[in-house]
Amino acid sequence: MATSGYTLPVWVAAAARAALAQLRGEPFQAEQLLLLEQEGAAGPQLVPVVAAAPLGEGRALAVARCDPGDGLDLTRGLVVWVEASWRTLQPPAGTASPEAPIQRSPDDPAWLELQAGEGVGVHAATRQLCLSVFARRLLEHNLRPLLPAGRVLRLQVIFPVGRRLAERTSNAAFGVVDGLALIGTQALVQRSAAPDQLAAARSELARRVATPEFSGDLVMVIGENGLDLAPQLGLPPALLLKAGNWLGPLLVAAAEQGVRRLLLFGYQGKLIKLAGGIFHTHHHLADGRAEVLTALAALEGLPHAQLRRLHAAATVEAALADLAAADPGAAERLRRRIAAEVEQRSAAYLARYGQQAMAVGAALFNRSRGLAALGPLGSELWGAFSAETAFRAEI
Repeated sequence: MATSGYTLPVWVAAAARAALAQLRGEPFQAEQLLLLEQEGAAGPQLVPVVAAAPLGEGRALAVARCDPGDGLDLTRGLVVWVEASWRTLQPPAGTASPEAPIQRSPDDPAWLELQAGEGVGVHAATRQLCLSVFARRLLEHNLRPLLPAGRVLRLQVIFPVGRRLAERTSNAAFGVVDGLALIGTQALVQRSAAPDQLAAARSELARRVATPEFSGDLVMVIGENGLDLAPQLGLPPALLLKAGNWLGPLLVAAAEQGVRRLLLFGYQGKLIKLAGGIFHTHHHLADGRAEVLTALAALEGLPHAQLRRLHAAATVEAALADLAAADPGAAERLRRRIAAEVEQRSAAYLARYGQQAMAVGAALFNRSRGLAALGPLGSELWGAFSAETAFRAEI
């Protein structure tokens, strides 16, 4: 039975189940039986763990190692630690003896406490563990049947190298700091750089344009995290289509299927690749962001010393932040030029495939989850789409 190809939440759930089994006094099992779907349609799957052991009275630790399957993936080989411990519920003051535990049903959602340990991403504003609905349900579905009555299970998740790996992601652009977030939405890894991801996006696009509600407008969101941010900034959820890294072919498909106005909404450190004519944006296949940023800054007339600093910066975000600290006006002009160049290069890309009819605007956001820049068409589409959201809110 294949055990590869699973997302990070699955490996966390496997380690959590192994740790809980140790708390229950059960012998170590090198494979944990997990239900990976809410309905259990595919049946339980065996997921391997590396080790598990008790740490003393009421505490246990288990370790798993991520195997995301074939292809390039940041989590490959990532070691996952989960420490499990009991916390006995105490009755409210004056209702019973403080020593008498409350007999709470395992159906009570308060039975599970999750803590972010080293290397695990938290929301910057709340310091709460950042995890998706799928990740929490996966834990609940597999751990709840094993929980004794009157107990609270406390899980601390630890990714020993998670903080370093997170520096290679855009998590901070979505308000997630200190490590990797548990944001998977399904058990099996989806390859944003693989052809099947493009096929899935094309299929969703075809379904969308075939609906009676389709008006010819679309917002192509770069990445799943953008789906969370876009509505918060006023874009209509009904217009959002998640894109992977195959932006060029998906732009052409949208034009072919009758989209008339399309807004590209993405992180400035990602969409800048389009400004350099790079329309497959996975970092393992193409980059050039520093070169594109520096070239556009030169066209904007920035002096040589600033160009050198921009090119030497660790990230596009850091480069623009440094420029903004030294010359806010220059940074604002450069961001607008990037957005405008994304629009121009997108139009040229479509023209190569005979698809000049679709208008493409660009909207860039920054690490602070704020709107950083709009291209000329992006400004027009942002106003139109945001007005639609406001109108729907009123009726």
